[in-house]
Amino acid sequence: MHITGNATPTAGNLPARAASAPSADSTRIKSDVDAARNTALSALNNDRFRVMLEQIIDPRSSGALMTMGADSSDSAATDLNTALSRYAENSE
Repeated sequence: MHITGNATPTAGNLPARAASAPSADSTRIKSDVDAARNTALSALNNDRFRVMLEQIIDPRSSGALMTMGADSSDSAATDLNTALSRYAENSE
């Protein structure tokens, strides 16, 4: 038996492709990027956030934050164990 015609599809006999819709992953990623952009813009326009960033950028206060210590000028200094103890008391 002899088969006529080409069994391999060619450009002339390929079915037309439907317009590709965005995949669920690309839609989710776009949504995540939009949410991150909106959050960043909100943070940039928030005065409390700006003040907090200025404080942690300051080398004196960022060092104190990293070591959970306080500046020598701060008379209300609390060590880590005291803070943890107070937190535990307030959580009960």
